[in-house]
Amino acid sequence: MRQILLITGGIMLAIALIIGTFTFNQANREELNLSSDLQYRTRVLIDSLQESVEPSLISNATTTVQRIVERIASNERIAGLGVFDSDAKPVATSARFPDIVLSNPLIETVMDTDTPTGAFIRNADGDIYIFSNPLHYKGRVIGALLVAQDASYIDETIWNIWKENLLRLLVQLILIGGAIFVLIRWVFFRPLSFLAESIKAMRRGEPVPEDKTSGQDFLMPLANEISKISTSLRQARFVAGEEARMRLEKLDSPWTAERLKEFMKAYLKDRPIFVVSNREPYVHNKEKNGIKWSVPAGGVVTALEPVMEACGGTWIAHGSGNADKSVVDADDKIAVPPEEPRYTLKRVWLTPKEVKGYYSGLSSEALWPLCHMAHVRPLFRAEDWLEYRKVNGLFAKTVLNEIRHVERPIILVQDYHFALLPALIKKSRPDAQVAVFWHIPWPSAAQFAICPWRKELLQGILGADLVGFHTQQYCNNFMETVGAEIESRIDYEQFSITRTDHRSHIRPFPISIAFPGNAEPQAAPGRKALEALNIRSEYVGIGVDRLDYTKGIRERFKGIEFFLTNHPDYRNRFTFLQIAAPTRESVAKYQEYAASVTEEAERINKLFGTRAWQPIVLEKRNYSHAELQPLYQSACLCLVTSLHDGMNLVAKEYPAARADEKGVLILSKFTGAARGLKGALLVNPYSAENTAEAIHQALTMPGAEQHRRMNMMRSSVRDYNIYRWSAELIKALLQLE
Repeated sequence: MRQILLITGGIMLAIALIIGTFTFNQANREELNLSSDLQYRTRVLIDSLQESVEPSLISNATTTVQRIVERIASNERIAGLGVFDSDAKPVATSARFPDIVLSNPLIETVMDTDTPTGAFIRNADGDIYIFSNPLHYKGRVIGALLVAQDASYIDETIWNIWKENLLRLLVQLILIGGAIFVLIRWVFFRPLSFLAESIKAMRRGEPVPEDKTSGQDFLMPLANEISKISTSLRQARFVAGEEARMRLEKLDSPWTAERLKEFMKAYLKDRPIFVVSNREPYVHNKEKNGIKWSVPAGGVVTALEPVMEACGGTWIAHGSGNADKSVVDADDKIAVPPEEPRYTLKRVWLTPKEVKGYYSGLSSEALWPLCHMAHVRPLFRAEDWLEYRKVNGLFAKTVLNEIRHVERPIILVQDYHFALLPALIKKSRPDAQVAVFWHIPWPSAAQFAICPWRKELLQGILGADLVGFHTQQYCNNFMETVGAEIESRIDYEQFSITRTDHRSHIRPFPISIAFPGNAEPQAAPGRKALEALNIRSEYVGIGVDRLDYTKGIRERFKGIEFFLTNHPDYRNRFTFLQIAAPTRESVAKYQEYAASVTEEAERINKLFGTRAWQPIVLEKRNYSHAELQPLYQSACLCLVTSLHDGMNLVAKEYPAARADEKGVLILSKFTGAARGLKGALLVNPYSAENTAEAIHQALTMPGAEQHRRMNMMRSSVRDYNIYRWSAELIKALLQLE
């Protein structure tokens, strides 16, 4: 519809411009003609008057002059008539003589130059044309005769021309615009829209809608080709579906979005999935040119978005964008992704007080540092705990409302923001199958013991049927924590915890990403993107993180400083691009950390940099997946130096992007990803020397070794991708029935 309106509007604008130009020219010509005619008539009139007035003025017969003036001035078009002596003083004037003429210097100019002169002047009642002729006696000027003509009719005539043409234009635009709209809408866009919908349906594996292109002969060849493609795709999809069904039990064979769909059909049997997380997969914000959507940074969204696109369902999350409310329906829902909807996003609204206490407070300043060994002291505030409980209750109410008509719903609760949610859901809906996945590390029992509300948090988590962590170590830590804090029966053989007749199974599910297809490697794909950032170095390294103190960005910079100090030959040849997406900007600790990262980058750039080269380029904004791909493909190394990280998906995104099997991943040994990516160079992020050595090793690594290591990591990510992660988690949950 928008395209139709644009085309119709463009044509109508062109017509309007043509008619407007024609009207403008017509009005100008008419104005010129009327003005010329008025000037001519005035000159003829004043010439005839001069023969009568001049003798009377010479003989000083002022009465006669006045009588002549009054007789001639009775003409309705004449605004005024006057005879003036040699001092430019009126001898005789008509009764309607305009005052504005007396103040005009035209009469004096005429007598001084002895030249007839005319001019248009503007009066309160409209334009007036005045013309004056000098009067002579024996070759000298003895006065002047002036005629003032009403010229307002010229403006009225021009206005009528514009009015008539504009009315004619309006009628023409309505008729022509309507005809064009109907023509384009029904003859062109309707069949083209149908063809587009047909192609989209084919791609999704849905039935192709009924053919509506009949009668449109010019589109029939295209429609026939689409029909043939549709038949071929249906056959190929059927074969792929059969193969996928045959592989369902073989979790070690390659997993794709199509295979996951078949898996869900076979195992769920149309039971819907409900995902609950704090961060929403799509955020809508108001910008200068309208409402724009974006995908927020973070591992939860990166991991779960492909799964929801493949399987559908409902994702329940906090609506944090300033335009989120403007785009949802009456039930606070919106179909996403915006460009091609596959599932439903249900938004939950929180007050600033709730966000401050539940998210910025307990989640970010208590649980986050509690679970990460980054040497930041957790802040436990009673008011934050109250808001945390309140928000968990609000989400529980929302989930229960969504599943009220669903039998045996499947609910996947994500992360530490909703530790209380599983128990709240199971209390009201014991038939619901609930899994909670903890995306961050689980600390040791001794470390977790400092939390004032540890028992309540553990009891909430144990409401889930399945509790998932990234690694077996985190599972072990959780089991030990429960054993130390809560009276329960712990089965280490089955790795389960039974409490009040409810059994929770604890399992490791190392999360991953959607491995891209077999794309051919491109030649210098990100060079333009790098040059846009003024990066033209021979060697480029990249780091992609949220601006979080657990990510070890400052420690990374110190490693780069140590590298450039020990290897000065790489100065002016090596640039490190650090992409740091702002996060939790309302939390003081994060504000301080963001400022310190900037200061550290500036210090190192000042120490080593030149006018033409900076060793560190710091980009403090969120980059989309599409923007990151060419940068990954151009960077000869990727630095992931987290001080402590549950998994870190950047460590998997980098090798996944390297179809050329070049580049080196330098990875912190304190990440969950370090256990599966055997081809990475593992470092201690606290050691600048260790990081510097790894950078030098990466830059000097032979191509054959790069290929071997990258191939190993790509195989690992490809074999255990997000689709397999989802399948294993869902299968484990369903097997608990």
